Amino acid sequence: MKNKVIFSLDLIKKISQMAGELNVPVYAVGGFVRDYLLGKSSKDIDILIVGDGPAFAQALADRLKVKNVSIYKNFGTAMLSYRGKTIEVAGARKESYRQDSRKPQVNSADLMTDLTRRDLTINSIAISLNQNDFGHVVDPFDGRKDLQQGIIRTPLEPEQTFYDDPLRILRAIRFAAQLHFIIDEKTLTGIREERERLKIVSQERITDEIGKILACNKPSIGLKLMESTKVLDIVLPEIAALKGVDQVGAYQHKDVFDHTLKVVDNVARVSDQIALRWAALFHDVAKPVTKEFKPELGWTFHGHEEIGARMMAGIGRRMRLSQNLIEYVQKLIRLHLRPIHLSEEGVTDSAIRRLIFQGGAELDDLITLCRADITSRNVKRVKKHLANFDLVVQRMQEVEEKDRLRQFQPPVRGEEIMQAFNLSPGPLVGKIKKAIEEAILNGEIPNEHDAANEYMVKVGKQICNSQ
Repeated sequence: MKNKVIFSLDLIKKISQMAGELNVPVYAVGGFVRDYLLGKSSKDIDILIVGDGPAFAQALADRLKVKNVSIYKNFGTAMLSYRGKTIEVAGARKESYRQDSRKPQVNSADLMTDLTRRDLTINSIAISLNQNDFGHVVDPFDGRKDLQQGIIRTPLEPEQTFYDDPLRILRAIRFAAQLHFIIDEKTLTGIREERERLKIVSQERITDEIGKILACNKPSIGLKLMESTKVLDIVLPEIAALKGVDQVGAYQHKDVFDHTLKVVDNVARVSDQIALRWAALFHDVAKPVTKEFKPELGWTFHGHEEIGARMMAGIGRRMRLSQNLIEYVQKLIRLHLRPIHLSEEGVTDSAIRRLIFQGGAELDDLITLCRADITSRNVKRVKKHLANFDLVVQRMQEVEEKDRLRQFQPPVRGEEIMQAFNLSPGPLVGKIKKAIEEAILNGEIPNEHDAANEYMVKVGKQICNSQ
């Protein structure tokens, strides 16, 4: 294996030149080196200085004429951007941890000590940018061999690595999912034994790693690893609860966890939208609490879509998801059975209008989720369901083209209603608006102002006189 790397990036050469002028040892490290050795491009460049990282970053910014430098003195790191590249500069350091915290005591150190403290062997490789040995690879833990063999492994004993910083547990799983690598048995054992330490990690950092796992091209790899190591019980207990199959006599329901993984992977194959993958992950979250066996029907999960949407409010807050994301996921959970039911029960224009109206801006995402939700092992059944579903989508397109309900706004505004009936803002105005909306959705009047105005005069008198 060659022990020298040739960089073609001009920015690297500029960093090397400046380090030589300042007589400061400098190395490329971390994700930049890992991706470079894998033949992947990277927008981030990780630079290690054996010395004062922030001071070097400021000098580099001055040389590159970059005005803004973010400096984190407590960790001896700094960050700047240059021509689309994010450069992170850190001083070589060692870390010591208390039992009740993952925030380390940081002290300066040499190169080897810094590489030893890192999370994985594939992230513990350094490449010299010093002019006397430019391109020389420093790889004390055989990280390049692990890259070639597709193995996730810690540089030190796994228990120590994960005890020091428990977030590394999720990072190991995430890299296995991103790179389609295998976590070696010793490291898996360390993950299982130290998983409880994840409870001291901030929720924001845990949620960020889960989001990165969902962003992988096959998220089920990471989710399966989280389940098999019992990490899922700690970070996503509601999803862990989906695992298992119950049977009464000849009646057996499919494993909801396995089904959920298939749905998430199905979505990932056709969409890069992470919000939609969150919705796929939680779409059946209420099945364990709604599961019921009925002799005449078998296993049922009545109301799981509505209860799941309600559960998502608390789950989302706990996970520190944004309110917009929580509401988006709730909406898709609440509606995810509607298109399927339409395909089975028959398609009326009224039902289609209501689905379009309720789906609104998220209608396309809802359809993607519903297609992904068809996961039967019976190929003929899947083909039949998808064909029926295609008919629903076709009817939706026809009704949408005719009635323009995707971004539905009542054609008669509240101000017009108040003026017509000399009303103040209040419940009566809302009732009249609702009646107009229902008439449009039922196909009684077209989605047009003049027709809605005429209907308003008629129904408004009836509502006002009934009060």
